Amino acid sequence: MGQPLSPEGLDTIFRTARTYNGYLDKPVTEDQLHQIWDLMKMGPTSMNMLPARMVWCMSQAAKDKLAALATGSNSDKIRKAPAAVVIGMDRDFHEHLIDQFPHAPNAKKLFDDPEVRKVHALRNGSLQGAYFIIACRALGLDTGPMSGFDNAAVDEAFFGETPNVKSNFISTLGYGDSATIRDRLPRPTFDKFNRIV
Repeated sequence: MGQPLSPEGLDTIFRTARTYNGYLDKPVTEDQLHQIWDLMKMGPTSMNMLPARMVWCMSQAAKDKLAALATGSNSDKIRKAPAAVVIGMDRDFHEHLIDQFPHAPNAKKLFDDPEVRKVHALRNGSLQGAYFIIACRALGLDTGPMSGFDNAAVDEAFFGETPNVKSNFISTLGYGDSATIRDRLPRPTFDKFNRIV
């Protein structure tokens, strides 16, 4: 059984963590990318389907390529960040269930319908995107998730050889510069959007 995190741990992951628009001039390492993946892959997904597919843009050329496909101020944020990542989702995730869900050898057959797979890929890929953000924060890094980009163009540019993989969202990554964030936006109380039955 897990133990509650300290107040400081909860602050790091949720309460004082923020979405950053800019970063300090401090690099992100390839080892850190592996650490992020090794944490985020442990988060639960339906039948361990793990549909997220990541393209980590570390070089300036890769960031420029991605930035050219983003809209508004997102382009500049991507270009200037130490790293950026395209979080994609594999709509053919079922091909890997024999390895990832081995106690049910026929699990793949449950996903014969491409429309069913599309829904599962989006839901579980989005979960993994959230785990990415939490993993980054737990490792002392900050993120700037965004959706302002041309999905079709990003798919062609970064997943062109795997047309079954579609982009979900983009995030910048690094050590956040507190000068680039605004005041915390309002968060509703429990009673506003919740009910207990």
